[in-house]
Amino acid sequence: MQDIEQLKSALLSAGYVADDDLGTVLHLSRALQRPLLLEGDAGVGKTAVAQALADAQNTSLVRLQCYEGLDVSTALYEWNYQKQLMSIRLNEAEGASAQVLEQKIFSENYLMPRPLLQAITADKPVVLLIDEIDRADDEFEAFLLEVLADFQITIPELGTINATHIPQVILTSNATRDLSDALRRRCLYHFVDYPDAVKEREILTQQLPRLDTQLAGSIVEFVQKLRREHLKKTPGVAETLDWAAALMQMQVSDLEHSLQEIEASLGCLLKTRADLELADTDFLKTLSNTGNQQ
Repeated sequence: MQDIEQLKSALLSAGYVADDDLGTVLHLSRALQRPLLLEGDAGVGKTAVAQALADAQNTSLVRLQCYEGLDVSTALYEWNYQKQLMSIRLNEAEGASAQVLEQKIFSENYLMPRPLLQAITADKPVVLLIDEIDRADDEFEAFLLEVLADFQITIPELGTINATHIPQVILTSNATRDLSDALRRRCLYHFVDYPDAVKEREILTQQLPRLDTQLAGSIVEFVQKLRREHLKKTPGVAETLDWAAALMQMQVSDLEHSLQEIEASLGCLLKTRADLELADTDFLKTLSNTGNQQ
């Protein structure tokens, strides 16, 4: 479809290489006004999808980072208590009644919007990223389900606020816990896997245009082999990009004759002590013998 190809092209211009499946589900999410759940291991580029989508559509990205203990006030809104207190003192000095005070301090002038409220009251459609929803607890997930169902928020002191524009919602999950069936039913779904060699090489070329073509191929082959090992933390696309940039900085021209530089820069790829200990000299020699890719 032309719309999907145009979206993929816009994402590529924004620095994200999207395949047909991802391009299709992003298009459907926007057309159907349904949230999209992106699931996959950490580091495969889920969060980057939302940023690229916002850039591609020339709109803002509103991000809600989830974590254990995330509460409604942090995600939705808070009252500016200090400003309210100052107003109370000033108005009391002028003899204002309690009823007038209450009406004044519980107004939008004293409201501090948080990501969910920001997204539905924006003056144009935005991309709302709810990042790592699996880190939030079940109660917050249930609350979020209500917001995504109606795109409206009720503030007791002000009433119900309906969405000015419905945002395009992207949820990400690293699958650290099972999400509810209710949330999954509400969303479209796409699994983001580690890229194959062709796609990862395209990503390197897109993000690091000064990277030598042959070196890019060798880096991708090295990382693809590394991912097949039993690691505690498998390197993602972000680590590949960091390592490639580091090798460029170290003026490495090929991997096969740069074992010392590989060992020195391995912290860009491997992020645990156990994984670094696994990567001894003989192991790295095997991985770096990538041949001559063109």
